[in-house]
Amino acid sequence: MSPRLRIREFIVESFFVDDFSDEDSFLRNGVIDSLGMLELITFLEKEFGIKITDAELIPENLDSLARVCAFVERKRQLGSAA
Repeated sequence: MSPRLRIREFIVESFFVDDFSDEDSFLRNGVIDSLGMLELITFLEKEFGIKITDAELIPENLDSLARVCAFVERKRQLGSAA
């Protein structure tokens, strides 16, 4: 399963929402609240073997499915290059 599908599956199952596009803002559209964001971060770290720093907890990285997928891909590439 692709990372995008796995992340979408987690969001649908965890937050009981399935009507959102890859570009929809999680917070603005009520897909995920601030507590849910912590759950998402924990899931991403565990599922993809990445570490997310406090400095990376910004909307540009985590506020839509498209942004999360791009962020995870960047983190994974950095991890494999190390």
